[in-house]
Amino acid sequence: MMRVLIRVSLSALLLLLPAWSQNLLYWPDPTWRAPESAAMRPNPLAGRPTAMAGGKKLFLRNCGECHTSDGTGLTKKHSADLQLPVVQQQSDGDLFWKITNGNTGRGMPAFSKLPELERWQLVLFLRTLRPIETPR
Repeated sequence: MMRVLIRVSLSALLLLLPAWSQNLLYWPDPTWRAPESAAMRPNPLAGRPTAMAGGKKLFLRNCGECHTSDGTGLTKKHSADLQLPVVQQQSDGDLFWKITNGNTGRGMPAFSKLPELERWQLVLFLRTLRPIETPR
């Protein structure tokens, strides 16, 4: 009986681990949408995966304070969890536009001061952010 209880408890814990590693207080702003022309822009660095390393450095320097180094946004209650499918399913152009223009009403500053190619490098890095998978 005790073994069954321990197994059930451990199973429940393993199922809950992904939830603890996500920012459950974040909800997307449905009004924050890139214009269609911006959303359709392709990433000029898409065929250059080596540019992603620079994107990681830029992310840690400019974005990590709010979004954390793994992109979960757990340090600030309303920071976007960049690992979520709702973020990852956006086009490169959408993400580039959002990085460029920000959303000051939600605390996201505009990063238009960064050179354009650096913003595209950030988009490349954002594509590498994925939730940690738990073993089944």
